[in-house]
Amino acid sequence: MKFGTLKFSLLIGGSLMAMMSPGAASAAEGAAAAEAPAQPADEPTGNEIIVTATRQSQRLQDVAMTVNVATGEQLEKFKIFDVKDVQQLAPGLELTNSTGRNNTTTLRGIAFDPDQGTAPAVQVYYNEIPTDPQTVYTAIYDIQQIEVLRGPQGLLRGLSAPAGAITIATRRPDFDAPEGYAQISGTTRAGYNAQMGASLPFSDKLAIRVAALVDGNRLNHVRNITRNERSKSSTQSARVTLGWRPTDNFTGYLTYQYLEADNRQFQQVVGAGNNPYSQYFTIPVPGLGDLPAPLAGVFVPDTSVRSGPALTTDDYTSVQDGVFRNRNKSHIVNLNLEYDLGAATVSLVGAHQFSRLNIQRDLDVTNALPGYVQYSNVETPYKVDTAELRIASNNTEGLGWGVGAFYTRQVGTTVVSQDASQFWYAVNPNAQVNLPFAAIGVPFPGFTPFTLPNTLGIATRVNVPVNTQTWSFNANLRYRSGPLSIEGGVRYSIMKSVQTTQLTLTGAANSGPTEIIPANLQRNTNKPITGGVNISYAISPEMNVFAAYGHSFRAGSTGVAVPAGISADLIRTADEKSDSVEAGFKGTIFDRRLNYSLSAYYQKIDNFLSRFTGIYYNAPANQPTNGFFDFNYNGDATVKGVEAAFDGLVTDNWNIGWAAAYTKARFNNARVPCNDFAGTGVPNQTGTPKVTGTGNVSYCAATGRLAETPDFSLTANTEVRVPMGSVTPFVRALFTYRPGFASERAQYTYQSRELLNMFVGLRSNDGKWEFDVFARNLLDQRRITDRGLGEGFVNSLIAGTFNSGYRQINLTAPREFGATLKFNW
Repeated sequence: MKFGTLKFSLLIGGSLMAMMSPGAASAAEGAAAAEAPAQPADEPTGNEIIVTATRQSQRLQDVAMTVNVATGEQLEKFKIFDVKDVQQLAPGLELTNSTGRNNTTTLRGIAFDPDQGTAPAVQVYYNEIPTDPQTVYTAIYDIQQIEVLRGPQGLLRGLSAPAGAITIATRRPDFDAPEGYAQISGTTRAGYNAQMGASLPFSDKLAIRVAALVDGNRLNHVRNITRNERSKSSTQSARVTLGWRPTDNFTGYLTYQYLEADNRQFQQVVGAGNNPYSQYFTIPVPGLGDLPAPLAGVFVPDTSVRSGPALTTDDYTSVQDGVFRNRNKSHIVNLNLEYDLGAATVSLVGAHQFSRLNIQRDLDVTNALPGYVQYSNVETPYKVDTAELRIASNNTEGLGWGVGAFYTRQVGTTVVSQDASQFWYAVNPNAQVNLPFAAIGVPFPGFTPFTLPNTLGIATRVNVPVNTQTWSFNANLRYRSGPLSIEGGVRYSIMKSVQTTQLTLTGAANSGPTEIIPANLQRNTNKPITGGVNISYAISPEMNVFAAYGHSFRAGSTGVAVPAGISADLIRTADEKSDSVEAGFKGTIFDRRLNYSLSAYYQKIDNFLSRFTGIYYNAPANQPTNGFFDFNYNGDATVKGVEAAFDGLVTDNWNIGWAAAYTKARFNNARVPCNDFAGTGVPNQTGTPKVTGTGNVSYCAATGRLAETPDFSLTANTEVRVPMGSVTPFVRALFTYRPGFASERAQYTYQSRELLNMFVGLRSNDGKWEFDVFARNLLDQRRITDRGLGEGFVNSLIAGTFNSGYRQINLTAPREFGATLKFNW
């Protein structure tokens, strides 16, 4: 699926990344910025790149902010069909989708999991409207330009973010002449992608553009041997944009997009497998009847049932009994109006989004319960309405100003229905067992145990109504005089949210709707002030230096469907605040044939919002069972790093480029939830699940990474062109390096990753067509990118543990060949 076929923007210029010109520095958004990628390999370095990072169209060289740019042509050219490919194009950017549903974004070592329920660490803007990545990343096609801003954001656009922002602009209609493109790709591993876009002007005042996408692939390339199915995705989308230009100083665009995506992604596991069920024996005891065997010490594996065979990483195999299916149907309407008054420009953007997400999955992904599906069904319909009104002065010298007002509101009710059944013993859930005396009290002579099903069937239904809204007002000033530029401003926001959670139990345990979230945690209001200031100075026409300060804010969140009765710190997280400083320089040498940039930054985060998955908890005394849950939690952290880029033309037909990032993002001895079964004070799943300490969960002192990513990463690329009459053959190569690192959370040392992609093709010199063949992961290197802390298991209420003998992992995609044909008109 096309998850995130977008964020690659970070360095993805023409030749796969080096293709962008170095940006200036600093950020009016309070953002500091990163290296600017290089110029496109197939475009002369003299070409100017126009960006809208500051909400004005400016040359990249003139913007007081480092901006990474990728044009739509470049995205189509480099066949970015999957979110996992995007991270190959930009050091310091990690985009993962381990389940086919939640796109996790990490930038500058700061991670964000959409399941947190908080504002994202990297905010995504779709045609200048903040939009959730789950929808935007799913279908990236017919794109005009993507810009990536690194560092805290909180001024010029509506919502604050601690790590950065990504702006995505779709192509607009051409008022002058019909034009368009069509592109089709196929791969040796059942991947396909067909997309098109075309403009039709009715007059010089009215025009329309239509675009469409059909995409499919095998996602993580995992085969489920229990169900005899493969992971696969299918995405269809269409977009229509109507352009209206009644006068030279007024333009309006109305866009409608429909998306339908269906992902079936199975979780890969490795391990020897196991006999998770035990044979159940009873021993007759005079006067007491048949005592359950575990009480008498007879408890042996049932060799007739296994979770599955022994599996290694190269098997790309899943064993779960049930499906993991994620469906998304979304409608987005976007309006963009702009009126130039001469001295100032008034802009209005607005959008309405209606999405319906459906998730079906088997909670027992390692098959600890062979033949039994622990089902979970989640329905999430939601609506988002957003609008922003801005007015900004048009002067480019002297004192300039801008003011704006922003509003967004999201409503919807998530409904979760899932199996919460419990089991007496580690025997087949369908078996009949003698109810143990331990469950009913001390045995006494003459009492005969009775037989019950081993499964204590319980079904849960959780309703989570969501109602959030944000008003914000911003003002900024800028002063530009010759080589000096100073810009800064503030944004005042009013954030309100109401969240409740109603739990209903049916089956062996029955209860009507019960409110889980305490009344004092249901309503939240925040009124933060965010913003920043930056200064840049052009030492010469070829070199700029800059410094920037930024302040961001993210409101805490209330957990969805949290276990009833747990402590408040596990239900509601505190607000996060972040301050960042950055300095650097960028420039060009040798008559603009070589571009370079270098920046360093430091960021302090109070109450960093993070998510800790699969944490074992003890239920309060008035609740029936313990279990595992994903908790949001806070911890102080610091981030510091250096980013650099260099690119240029060796000859007119040979370009090279590289970019590197070093980021050290760490918790500051933060107290966070963890699994500490052995009581060692560090994360582990050794022995029987239990909580260390007196709380509902174990806590560990964290000094490790904020994200499961290495500190250093590097990307290098080259393109060689050989003009021959009316055509130009070309060869491109992209190499990505990420070193190995030790993970505190996983208690595992990940191996280094060296990924090489190659492209060989031919294009016409008039730009009418292009054909190429490509190889992803040419060296067929297979590396674990994510690893579970321990083997999957399910507890029984009285005796024994269902242990699958498998551990969950995610692996880099295997080598894949493909071909692409594109036509332009």
